Amino acid sequence: MPTPDAVHALPVTVSRGDTEQTFTPAAVETPRGLLLFDVGLAGTLDLLGAALDDAGFALEDVDTVLLTHQDGDHCGALAELRERTDPFVVAHGPTARIVEGHEDPRSGPDRYPTARVDLAFDGSVTVETDAGPARVIPTPGHTPDHVSVFFPDSGFLLAGDALTADEGGLQPPNEGFTEAMDRALESVGTLAELGVTSTLCFHGGYVEAGSDRLEAIAARQ
Repeated sequence: MPTPDAVHALPVTVSRGDTEQTFTPAAVETPRGLLLFDVGLAGTLDLLGAALDDAGFALEDVDTVLLTHQDGDHCGALAELRERTDPFVVAHGPTARIVEGHEDPRSGPDRYPTARVDLAFDGSVTVETDAGPARVIPTPGHTPDHVSVFFPDSGFLLAGDALTADEGGLQPPNEGFTEAMDRALESVGTLAELGVTSTLCFHGGYVEAGSDRLEAIAARQ
């Protein structure tokens, strides 16, 4: 998967009932260790560890976790990861409140295990990595707290659930799981202005598609 140097896609395939689903967290190398974007469903940490192993790393190499939003397929395994290796955890303020148990996730009271968040931020922040600066950008719509991550040195976008991908290429967010579709498409339009050249979606994986396709999605084309 041709992600930029020092960025690693970590596909994890999970059996759910009679079907299999593949989720794609990611990690980027930093001078302190790995910065992991999302952790997957509760009970799937060993699968994430296997994906890290395939990429040449281990769970113990994860120094920091950044959560893109509050959904259980992105945050559910955090409590178990904290028990194993206790990384530093960063999240947008609304996400932090939900992960720590101060509010219920949008899916209702049947929630994933709570976990501590070490740093809650508001607005956009930038993290220095071995792949250059990683700009964490609010992209509300799928959920109000959603963020995406852009690497300007390579034009690479880590979209989270702001976009999806399938055999047809880069697609809009899943409308059935998106709280405010119009707002989500506005966020896609914001991302299109960044000069994106390639995209990694949590649902669908890596796509050689960028700002031109983002502009079309934002315009519902």
